[in-house]
Amino acid sequence: MLAHLHDDPGRLTYRDGGDVQDGSVASFYFSDSSSWETETVEILERLTDHEPILDVGCGAGTHLLWWADRGVEVIGVDVSPNAISTARERGCERVCVGDMHTLPVATDSVGAVHAVGTQLGLGRSLAGVRAILEEFDRVSHESGIAVVDNYDPTRLDESFLGYRSDPREGIAHRCFHFEFEREIESSGGTPTHHGCREVGRTLQFLLCSPERLREAATGTPWVVADVLRSPESEHYRAVLEKENKKGKTAVEY
Repeated sequence: MLAHLHDDPGRLTYRDGGDVQDGSVASFYFSDSSSWETETVEILERLTDHEPILDVGCGAGTHLLWWADRGVEVIGVDVSPNAISTARERGCERVCVGDMHTLPVATDSVGAVHAVGTQLGLGRSLAGVRAILEEFDRVSHESGIAVVDNYDPTRLDESFLGYRSDPREGIAHRCFHFEFEREIESSGGTPTHHGCREVGRTLQFLLCSPERLREAATGTPWVVADVLRSPESEHYRAVLEKENKKGKTAVEY
């Protein structure tokens, strides 16, 4: 992200063994809202009434900037120092480095938690997802809401990069790592024959269906109020509300 911002993008890829997928930095982290899915904008608009909003895994700050342009109070957290540097250089003010498992945010200090990019799956198990939801509960108001996303394994197969099956219905796993390559210029500005290649650690995600997400939320103050996704899409977003709104029936769009 930071290299892209500085016009030295190189190439980012997702890799699982011999399977490779382009990292699409420009479209994932620097896209204009005019190119976003309708569901993305609807979610962002829905959260505007619950400020301050905590964007967990804020990346380059694209969603933070969208809210800030509309006068919404926002806070960004990302585990990557370079992501936070990128967001700051783009004009995001309240951003800091932090881990979603132990957020650097005061208890009961935000109205909404926005955590998309399937990072909830980094809990790696239903129990791990539950622990993350409990941390989201800690930092949010009693009437707070949260938005998370994931891929539904019942709509996936082994063609999905990093896919690992699981015998349980509605559960699967995903493993891959990032690789970043770029040429290093000599002092004279001519690219050398030797490039820079950085390899990230292997990431392990839990993939779970909306039904399994509801199971993971059991024992936390959260209930899944809405599930939003396009017809036949494997990707979905879930809106979670605190139990004091439990009377609402979950609806899938």
